[in-house]
Amino acid sequence: MNQKKTTLRQLFLFFIISNGVTLLQLALMPLLKHLFGLTGLAEIPLQLFPLGQSPEGKRIFLIDYAGGALSEGGGGGMAYFLAVELTLLAAQIINFFLQRRITFRSQVSILKAALWYFAAWLLISSGASALNGLYKPYIYRFLVFRFGKDGGTLAGDIVTMLINCVISFWVFFPIMKFIFRAGDKKDTIKRKEDTK
Repeated sequence: MNQKKTTLRQLFLFFIISNGVTLLQLALMPLLKHLFGLTGLAEIPLQLFPLGQSPEGKRIFLIDYAGGALSEGGGGGMAYFLAVELTLLAAQIINFFLQRRITFRSQVSILKAALWYFAAWLLISSGASALNGLYKPYIYRFLVFRFGKDGGTLAGDIVTMLINCVISFWVFFPIMKFIFRAGDKKDTIKRKEDTK
């Protein structure tokens, strides 16, 4: 199979698997947010690494989960942070193994690939988190105003998770293609030599 057809096949499989993982995230994140919200964690802010100020004069943080319920104009605090990050962690673990095995049919060492994948995930999550702090308050404010407290909060959960998934999809595909391809030629040569 030529390289262009291989890449198209991989992109198609990557898309299918990513959408399946996205459905899992859409189900899991609001559930976890609700459960963590019952503990009072929504009132505990988590705002780390200041990046500057917005045009409105609000401080922007790399990790920005202000205290208070999202439906009341807060940032969701630790409850929202834990719900998002645990959902992303579960999704990325599942995604890693499915993409490695099905999409890229990689023989690269799991440990080597996992270390590269984890480093990429940290960088991408940091970037997505910084962007999240810019658009999340406006999305929730608009949707709560439009659909009420409960419906708007759920819609905000879905919209913000979808934005995060779209960003991850387009950034992760080339990274995974590199991670899971790296070493394949050596592994293939080694396997051929072992069979002689």
